[in-house]
Amino acid sequence: MLFNLGLMAMAGYAVFAAAIFFVQPRFIYYPDSGRSIAGTPDDLGLAYESVEITAADGEILRGWFVPAPAATATVLFMHGNAGSISHRLDYLPMFYRLGYNTFIFDYRGYGESSGTPSEAGTYLDAQVAWQYLIEKKALSPDSIVLFGESLGGAIAAWLATQEKPALLVLASAFTSVPDMAAKMYPFLPVRLLSRFEYNTIDYLRNVTCPVFVAHSPEDEIVPFAHGQALYQAAPDPKQFLELQGGHNNGFIYMRDDWVKVLNEFIDRYVPPR
Repeated sequence: MLFNLGLMAMAGYAVFAAAIFFVQPRFIYYPDSGRSIAGTPDDLGLAYESVEITAADGEILRGWFVPAPAATATVLFMHGNAGSISHRLDYLPMFYRLGYNTFIFDYRGYGESSGTPSEAGTYLDAQVAWQYLIEKKALSPDSIVLFGESLGGAIAAWLATQEKPALLVLASAFTSVPDMAAKMYPFLPVRLLSRFEYNTIDYLRNVTCPVFVAHSPEDEIVPFAHGQALYQAAPDPKQFLELQGGHNNGFIYMRDDWVKVLNEFIDRYVPPR
């Protein structure tokens, strides 16, 4: 009987592990909560341009370019794994007041963008967003700030290894998907099962620009230790801002500190225009 119970337990474990393997995209991407656009910069009194760009594999991406008067830098914003650009409106007035343009876009499968999300696809999306700023907006690479929020931190860090931005900002980002999964499912061989990498920490070791890391000890989704590890892995020059609040509201709690500290960091490394 014990032998049979053991076999049943092993079979159940194998089935669960197989399920984790095949349904992983559902754990990584949550686009459905943001397929409709709930608001625009116009709701905040900000003028903006609706942008449509085409990734290398033909997917159509949509976003907004929010210009600031006499802008000194441009923020290329890469959002997290849930919702759409309309759920990141609170960032736009901050960047505007600091005198920065913002280009924020939805990855494939998010918001009004076409396609289905994938790791390789999100990297293609980031690449064409960069090209839009360089080719269509005629911006200099050393005027572009890459800003990655949560999952977007991995995408922004990857892009920083491919291009030469002014600097890289990581907000509430994780070290890698396997590291996150190992904490969530310590009883599974997740490093063998993982179909995703999003290896932020490895990318960081290969960037050459200044790095700004922000994370909260109260983050209930991405452990604070991930932010600390990213900061340790980043090359100099770098700066760490300890946030307050949870994963999705640290920016709200720390808005004044964000404005002051991030502005000082950007001013230090973005050449005057």
